[in-house]
Amino acid sequence: MERLPLLVGVTGGIGSGKSTVCAMLAGMGCELFEADRVARELQLEDPEVIRGIEELFGRDVYSRDGSGQLQIDRKAIASVVFSDPEKLTALNRLIHPKVREAFAREVKRCAREGKRMLCKEAAILFEAGADRDLDRIIVVAAGDGLRLDRAVKRGLGREEATKRMAAQWPQERLIERAHYVIFNDGTLEELRSQVEQIYRSLMTVAE
Repeated sequence: MERLPLLVGVTGGIGSGKSTVCAMLAGMGCELFEADRVARELQLEDPEVIRGIEELFGRDVYSRDGSGQLQIDRKAIASVVFSDPEKLTALNRLIHPKVREAFAREVKRCAREGKRMLCKEAAILFEAGADRDLDRIIVVAAGDGLRLDRAVKRGLGREEATKRMAAQWPQERLIERAHYVIFNDGTLEELRSQVEQIYRSLMTVAE
């Protein structure tokens, strides 16, 4: 009988450093499912999702590049959804069930291959109800000012980054529902030390 891997969610607000934490976990041997990357791929590859996005935001959000490859104007969509909660909810309802299906397939693959742990990285884990499918939750946290600075360094405008932060759950609410909390306000070495400690704890649970 196939044994399911330990299913671990990793979440945190914009600029918290959850992707860095997930990269560290993957380097330690954990399988990784990037929910946000899968969601972006669905927006370009799944006909049902593409139709839904066109209905929500207009056909102009899609175009073709010189080689005929489909492209999506993510900035245009972001400017709408982070100012219009109803549009954001509608977009999430369109995409999240598909992401959940993809995650379920990944769980089955890991079970077949005898993997002991699968981490799901997702920006809006609790908001999407995805926490119900998981055994443990890690929340990555950092000060609001630091998170905002990191988001701006990544190329977001300060106003846009502030809107995104406001649209996400407050960190305090995330922390209340976490099994583990990583505070990413210090050096990379300090972050790695926290990740290693949690990884050892999770592997004990997985055994």
